[in-house]
Amino acid sequence: MIGVGEAFSARYAQARQKFLQGCAGAGIEVRSHLHPLKGRDGEELAMDVALDGDPQAERMLIVSSACHGVEGHCGSGVQVFALHDAEWREKARAQGVAVLYVHALNPHGFSHGRRVTNENCDLNRNFFDFTEPLPVNQAYAELHALLLPEQWPPTAANEAAMGAWIEKNGPAAYQAAVTRGQYQFEDGLFFGGRAPTWSNRTLREVLRTQVQSARRLAWIDLHTGLGPNGLGERIFSCRDDKAAYARANAWWGTPAAPVTSIYDGSSTSAFLTGLMWGSVYEECPQAEYTGIALEYGTVPVMEVVGALRADHWLHKHPEAPPELAASIRAGMLAAFYTDTDAWRGQIISQARQAMFQAVDGLAAQAL
Repeated sequence: MIGVGEAFSARYAQARQKFLQGCAGAGIEVRSHLHPLKGRDGEELAMDVALDGDPQAERMLIVSSACHGVEGHCGSGVQVFALHDAEWREKARAQGVAVLYVHALNPHGFSHGRRVTNENCDLNRNFFDFTEPLPVNQAYAELHALLLPEQWPPTAANEAAMGAWIEKNGPAAYQAAVTRGQYQFEDGLFFGGRAPTWSNRTLREVLRTQVQSARRLAWIDLHTGLGPNGLGERIFSCRDDKAAYARANAWWGTPAAPVTSIYDGSSTSAFLTGLMWGSVYEECPQAEYTGIALEYGTVPVMEVVGALRADHWLHKHPEAPPELAASIRAGMLAAFYTDTDAWRGQIISQARQAMFQAVDGLAAQAL
C-alpha cells in the first residue's frame, strides 16, 4: 500500500512516472498514446491507458484523469493510489469488473499547468459534431473582451464593468455564460474548438480498441474546481435519460446527497455543451452506460474563473514579466489543487468509495 500523500505529484512528469511504476508493480500492461508535442520541461507527453482485468470482460469501469489538464494533479493521485490498493483490486476482480485507467486525457494541459489542450480547447466542450452548425453563446460574446482585457491585473474600469454585468444578470448567469462552452473566440475561455482535438481523437481510439467487449460500462471522470473545498460532488454524466439517472442514483447517491444533474439545475455545474462522455454512445453503442463526473471543490468559483482569466491572458501575452507569469501559474494550481494532506485524504476516500460503488452497481446488473 502506498501512502495517500505519496500518490500525488507536483508535476506531470512525476505523476506519469508514478502511474507507470504503479502499473508495472501491479503487472498491468500500459498502452501509451504519445502526444505530438513536448511538455513544459521538454518531457514526453502521453495518454497512458492501462487495463486491470480481463480484456474480454463484459463489465468495465473507466477511471480517467486530466480531462482538464491541471486537474490531473488530483485525478492522477486517485489512479496511482488505486494501483497500489490490494483490497480495491481484489474487489473488482471478484466482481468480474475490468478497470480501465486513462491517465492524462489532456497531457499537454497537465504538463503546462493549463486547463485547456494545446489547441486552447476545453476538452469537455470539444465532443461535438463539427459538421453541424456550432452553437452560439451570446452571453459569452458580451463578456469576452471584459474577461480578457489588454492588461493584467485588470483595471478598475474593467472590474467595474464586469461587476455591473454580474449585478444586472446574477452570479449564476455569469457562471453559465462563461463555462457553458463557446465556439466563436479561439483565444477565449471554455472554447470548444472547430474540430476534434488530439485528445478527442485519441480517446475515441481507446474506446474503439479497448472497450468493445463491455456490455455494462461505468465511467468515473475525475475533476476539480467546483463546490466546497474537498467535497466530491457526483454529477450525472450521461444523456438526459431517466433509466440511466436512476442507475446512477442507485449506485452513487444517497437521500441526503443524491447524484446531481446539469439537466435539472441541481448541480454546481451549469448546463454544458460538447461533453466528453457523448463519445461513449458513438464509439461503444453495444454497452449500457452509466457515468459520473466526480467534481472536487477547491476555492470559490469566482476565484476559479479569475485564475482562468489570468491564465488565458498570460497565454496571449508570453512577454509578461516573469514574476507576473509565475504568480498566474501558481494561482492556476491553487484553483484546481489544494496542496494539503487533509484535502488529499478527502479526495482518496471519496473516490475509493465511488469506485467500490461502481463495481457493485455493475455486478448487480444482469448481462
